[in-house]
Amino acid sequence: MSEPARVRQQPPAGHPANGGPSDPGLPDPQTLRAVTDWLGHGLLERTDHARVLLLALLSGEHVLLVGPPGTAKSALARRVHALVGGRWFERLLTRFTVPEELFGPLSLSALDEGRYEREIEAYLPTAEVAFLDEVFKANSAILNALLGILNERVFDQGATRVSVPLACLVAATNELSDDEAMRAFQDRFLFCCPVTPVADESFRALLTLTDTSVSAPPWRLGRGMAELINRQAVSLALSAPLLDALTALRAHLKALSVGVSDRRWVRAVRVLRVAALLEGCSQAGVEHLPILRWVLPVTPAQVAAFDAWVLHWLGVDRALDPVWLDRAAQAFEQQLEIEQSAGELAFDDSGKLAIAQQLAGADASALGQGAPRLSAFSRARRYSAAHIGARVAQVSGLIARIDDWLGRADQHAHDLASRLQAGLWVPASFAQHALETFHESASRVRIARERLDSVRAAFRALPLIAGEGGAGADATPEPVDIGDVI
Repeated sequence: MSEPARVRQQPPAGHPANGGPSDPGLPDPQTLRAVTDWLGHGLLERTDHARVLLLALLSGEHVLLVGPPGTAKSALARRVHALVGGRWFERLLTRFTVPEELFGPLSLSALDEGRYEREIEAYLPTAEVAFLDEVFKANSAILNALLGILNERVFDQGATRVSVPLACLVAATNELSDDEAMRAFQDRFLFCCPVTPVADESFRALLTLTDTSVSAPPWRLGRGMAELINRQAVSLALSAPLLDALTALRAHLKALSVGVSDRRWVRAVRVLRVAALLEGCSQAGVEHLPILRWVLPVTPAQVAAFDAWVLHWLGVDRALDPVWLDRAAQAFEQQLEIEQSAGELAFDDSGKLAIAQQLAGADASALGQGAPRLSAFSRARRYSAAHIGARVAQVSGLIARIDDWLGRADQHAHDLASRLQAGLWVPASFAQHALETFHESASRVRIARERLDSVRAAFRALPLIAGEGGAGADATPEPVDIGDVI
């Protein structure tokens, strides 16, 4: 058995070496931005990972980093430890790793007294921040023991269940496991964040990096800070649009066969509340939805589908979804084509079929190959004023909604930009992409309005039943089925 990883001891954050008091208040957004910058300092393309780790730490959650070796996963974990202080534990797991390497050797003195206990000092059960590399290679005995530590912060010490001071466990793996038995264990890591090698455009910068060391962190997590944050966050409201979005997102993920447990949904919403609280918001809103890209999807394909869905949801006003509007315009166009192509037999003013007049008095020789066809006495169907008025009114009602939406589009874009850019946890690139999506949506809305305007004019031009201002037996039609927005 290899020697255990050395546990480094630092003064717990918020408890300076001189014993002075620490500020019990929550960190302000400016401080948290400085901490995010510090976490990612000198590590190319790791700002998003810094955000994830900081939010997980403040939420009391654990993080799973997925990526190949040499992508700064352990470096990020060590910086999290610098924010917390206290004891650090690190271990590379293999299929041959035994529980003693993580939880400590058996206590011989306890065995003499008939107790099955471990010497946990300097091992994982006494660490405040830990990093476990290749975590899915561990055997079932280790994984089962880790479940209690991850989920409940407890460790079974013989017949006694003891609390562990773990603030955050950062685990790493080269790839996710396909083993069904691993799903329960993986679910304990609320945050799952892919870590890839730097992109080609950053490769030159990587080669010229000279110093990736960091100074002391600008802020450190005091004892009880995560508990304080979560106590305050639990009463933070969820906005009605956010609840609508989460309901729609659950249905969307089900359609994609992405399974999300009830426990994960509850913890995910708690993280949204924490994120909103630390931004100084009075409630969690739809602007916090992008945070869930690190919480709900797992595979790269699922993450891409989630991003597309969130961008669409943020980029439109849900009262007028351009996708639905396209379908509505198409439904009206199809109905117009049906009514324009409909025909009827032509009658004269006395109510007689026009063909009867032409056939009357004709001799038999006239009724040969040159006899008039029935189609020659048909005409485009005529509609009552009530019918045409109903069609025009339905299209006009939708156009009025579009005009109202377009009148508020600039303000919606401004509000969306303000909410996203003022946030701590959403990358600026994602916020910009959401705005671009909104402007694309607005362009589609304007195109749909032009289509509907043409349809309305065509309905007005339908042939009108003559007499009494177009009144007739043609009843008011059923409205065209354009479905609902959601």
